[in-house]
Amino acid sequence: MSEEKSLNFIEEIIEEHLKEGRYKSIITRFPPEPNGYLHIGHAKSITLNFTLARKYGGITNLRFDDTNPVTEETEYVDSIKDDIRWLGYEWANEFYASDYFEQLYEYAVDLIQKGLAYVDDSTSDEIAALKGTPTEPGKDSPFRNRSVEENMKMFSDMRAGKYKDGEKVLRAKIDMSSPNMLMRDPVIYRIKHAHHHRTKDHWVIYPMYDFAHGQSDSIERITHSICTLEFVPHRPLYDWLIEKLEIFPSKQYEFARLNMTYTVMSKRKLLQLVNDKVVDGWDDPRMPTIAAFRRRGYTPEAIRMFCEKIGVARRDNLIDYSLLEFCIREHLNETAPRAMVVLNPLKLIITNYEEEKSEWLKAENVPNNPEDTRDIPFSNTLWIEHDDFMESPDKKWHRLSPGGMVRLKHAYIIQCNEVVKDDNGNVIALHCTYIPESKSGNDTSGIQVKGVIHWVNAPTAVDAEVRLYDRLFTIEDTADIEGDFKEYINPDSLKVVQAKMEPWLAEVENGSRFQFLRNGYFCKDKTSSPALPVFNRTVTLKDTWQKEKKKG
Repeated sequence: MSEEKSLNFIEEIIEEHLKEGRYKSIITRFPPEPNGYLHIGHAKSITLNFTLARKYGGITNLRFDDTNPVTEETEYVDSIKDDIRWLGYEWANEFYASDYFEQLYEYAVDLIQKGLAYVDDSTSDEIAALKGTPTEPGKDSPFRNRSVEENMKMFSDMRAGKYKDGEKVLRAKIDMSSPNMLMRDPVIYRIKHAHHHRTKDHWVIYPMYDFAHGQSDSIERITHSICTLEFVPHRPLYDWLIEKLEIFPSKQYEFARLNMTYTVMSKRKLLQLVNDKVVDGWDDPRMPTIAAFRRRGYTPEAIRMFCEKIGVARRDNLIDYSLLEFCIREHLNETAPRAMVVLNPLKLIITNYEEEKSEWLKAENVPNNPEDTRDIPFSNTLWIEHDDFMESPDKKWHRLSPGGMVRLKHAYIIQCNEVVKDDNGNVIALHCTYIPESKSGNDTSGIQVKGVIHWVNAPTAVDAEVRLYDRLFTIEDTADIEGDFKEYINPDSLKVVQAKMEPWLAEVENGSRFQFLRNGYFCKDKTSSPALPVFNRTVTLKDTWQKEKKKG
């Protein structure tokens, strides 16, 4: 009998609210700004909001926080929707903050009429100078005591486009001595003569996030507005605006954002990596974006498992990248078909196997399903891994060496008889003999060998490009980086090798995932072509990174 999972603190809050009858059902939302691709941190937020709604019979809205026309693009809107659906979720309603621009404007007018907002002519530097410090109160703007009529006229003129960018702003009139700096008359509207991806050129004034967010929640009657911890200081403003506007009282709750080792989660930094060509776009498999993990071969099941394992905390913490890798290994070990691919080819010739002869051998596709098999060709000329041969091995070596014997996976036992070298002394081929009576599944030889290696039939092998991806950064906690964070890019985050593989792999669909025997899990890349299949390494079979780190 499995142990019942305890509730996280947000679940406890929801259950208490439902028990009290505060709400009949819950409504959550996921509110991304369409200014970049979603990353693994967003996956945690998506999973949390949608699973809470599912658990308590509620719904989740998708709302795009599109209040900054300068940075937002339809491309990002489309990618966000693709990512959410790929993760396995479907939203009840699709909204945009821009849907509410007229309503938000009326809310701002309401604040002006109540004497709770004013138009300020100060520059951003002047506003900042008057804000004071966390230990010293701010000073009133010289424009703070404008009349309601004057503010109404100016705000109307702002909307009509009569002023330049930055010439005026609308500020909430709260408390310039508040210990919370965000409550010292925050800016709630600014002027931006910029083309909006949805409203085009209709608007030249745009609400700030803090003004649009809570009011949009209220319009949609969101019961539990779940944010990350950096929004804790914003909650008093969220509540103040809702209270003063006398609208539906949505409530904000905060949880720890996802920070992960060996990567960055800042959209600004991720955009810089893209723009500076450090990576090959937002979906480069080294990036922490959902699109990148998808391209690398991660599954939605693995990412959801990861989000479940890290849980919902009240304090920020740093999650080890290895936990995410554990989750994908767990899933692909059960689901990924097996294949034989040689990443560092070395020719092996079986001298006592007739040159003209070939045969078909049975190979398993998935270990837990013995009936799921494929036929693989075998001849006297094979490719094996260069790393599976050692000319002067130690006693613990169980792979191929001069005079040594190993089993070829799904095939025969062989013995190395001769090593062929080029003029520089490099090993270029091995001459071996096979034991005819040692065929896998029908071995009557009586010979026991400790080593088993994989191989590919040389005459039918297909050339492929295999991209070996690893951590993007060399430093564990990128938050500790001072100066240019790009100086800590891992130079070995991508290695490209020319491999030999079974021919059927060239025909599989892009995005298909496999375990390359003894090498790791791989995914066929979108850049593959019939002439050159391309595969990305999703993850190694074992956590080799931690081992290397301990060495270093």
